[in-house]
Amino acid sequence: MLITSYNPNSTGDTMVLIMNPDVGEQSVTIHDKVARIFAADSNQTLGYNFLEASKVLPEIVHENGQVHLTEDQVTRLNQYLGDHGFPADIRYDNQPKFVVGYVKSVEDHPKANHLQITKTDIGTGKDVQIVSGSPNMREDIKVVVALSGAMMPDGQIIWPGKLRGVESDGMICSGRELGLPNAPQVPGALILPDDYQVGDAFDFDKAQHLFD
Repeated sequence: MLITSYNPNSTGDTMVLIMNPDVGEQSVTIHDKVARIFAADSNQTLGYNFLEASKVLPEIVHENGQVHLTEDQVTRLNQYLGDHGFPADIRYDNQPKFVVGYVKSVEDHPKANHLQITKTDIGTGKDVQIVSGSPNMREDIKVVVALSGAMMPDGQIIWPGKLRGVESDGMICSGRELGLPNAPQVPGALILPDDYQVGDAFDFDKAQHLFD
């Protein structure tokens, strides 16, 4: 899992990499213009802040927002880390984080009237359980699923978790949450036309005209 952002207007030349969810006890090591954030008990890297990112990746200055690193860029970052005494443990990740899903089943949440538990096919051969609060949720629809590790347009990151005690792995998205033009500004899952194929990466460019 690798989520990267670079926002020069708000954070200057700092590139933020998130590799794992936050944990209760965290530690930070800072030197050579890098901050490593890691779990205090296991030493697992949670993320890095490259404090002068453009000196490692000069091309980063053309980015603003979420950055999708190439395999070569990850290699260069790991080289820098290794040369300066950090674990070279950034893993290249090119898996789509927004995919077309098919809702196979829906049942009421036992502890919340406004939530439902779905089993959703995302084309991997194993259905995912997602708790949804969409008022239009039902079986036999195609939807957009933000998988764990997705960064939403508003900056929210999707992690596995529990909603009122029930495991939920991902989020079924509305057009509003996806930032699509002319999307209704009300809650409700985006129900996709039938020509979308389950398991495909969601095409944000194609979706710009869904609400025309």
